[in-house]
Amino acid sequence: MTETVPSPDDAPHIPVLLRPLIKAVSPVSGVWLDGTFGAGGYSRALLEAGADKVIGVDRDPLALELAAPWAGQYGDRLELVQGVFSRLDEYGSDLDGVVLDLGVSSMQLDLAERGFSFMKEGPLDMRMSQEGRSAADIVNDASESDLADILFHYGEERASRRIARAILRERDLEPITTTLRLAKIIESCLPRSKPGQSHPATRSFQALRIAVNDEYGELIGGLEAAERALKPGGQLAVVTFHSIEDRMVKRFLQQRSGSGGRTNRYAPEQEEVATQFSLKSRKAIGPDDQELAENPRSRSAKLRVGIRTDAAAGPCDRKGLGMPMLRGT
Repeated sequence: MTETVPSPDDAPHIPVLLRPLIKAVSPVSGVWLDGTFGAGGYSRALLEAGADKVIGVDRDPLALELAAPWAGQYGDRLELVQGVFSRLDEYGSDLDGVVLDLGVSSMQLDLAERGFSFMKEGPLDMRMSQEGRSAADIVNDASESDLADILFHYGEERASRRIARAILRERDLEPITTTLRLAKIIESCLPRSKPGQSHPATRSFQALRIAVNDEYGELIGGLEAAERALKPGGQLAVVTFHSIEDRMVKRFLQQRSGSGGRTNRYAPEQEEVATQFSLKSRKAIGPDDQELAENPRSRSAKLRVGIRTDAAAGPCDRKGLGMPMLRGT
């Protein structure tokens, strides 16, 4: 079947690395699960490329509401489920493929009331599921050391302690409840950004979003669930946007494919064990020149693809995946 993907006019948002992903997993057939449905770009592309059915999963109820006007054109080939991808094996089994796009949907960033953007005034929320603890709860209730840990380990923010101290000073005056107030507090702690550099609040807002939504825990759970749900020969394709996520995905696939090698050359050879994945490529796939020109946001994106073997699924070495660990966890 000829490979096609939706055009920008057909969908409100074209995901990063869409063309490379469809090329990497082709030929597409059978039942696929899109664990990060978002605006539906990957799901639509998979259906157009030959999938018999796609199960679209998203924790954000708004994503499924926005899909209602067009989802019906695919009939029972598209099934929508509100849920988290760490439980994706509850939504489908014996799957031919699983796709995970770990970037934040532009439709979430564009809605000021969701509280993801440091460029728009809105409530300090950041909850993808619109339930549970918000970013404002963390900012106003966490201790200085816990805040600093979140900013440093989840956002790789070097000025984490300085920012945490400033947050505590400001919240003692008045609770911090809006995005722009928090962004200004962070900006006051850092040098002014030069043209072309990211906004000073970028790393801190990323860290809080990850903490609010337990994104690293979800990622590990999703990788393990995909292993359980995929049939032999099924493909796992994951798109990451920053180094910590990519490291976790890379180490998971290395660990499950036996391609990590010995860390100590003097250590004895270990007995060969069955592996749950083989790798499409040892190197991550990045954006091509066309995509970089069309969407500068894609510059940090990486795609990794694993192919499921017939070995039994089992627990992985979570500690060895490089997941940042906060004190007390």
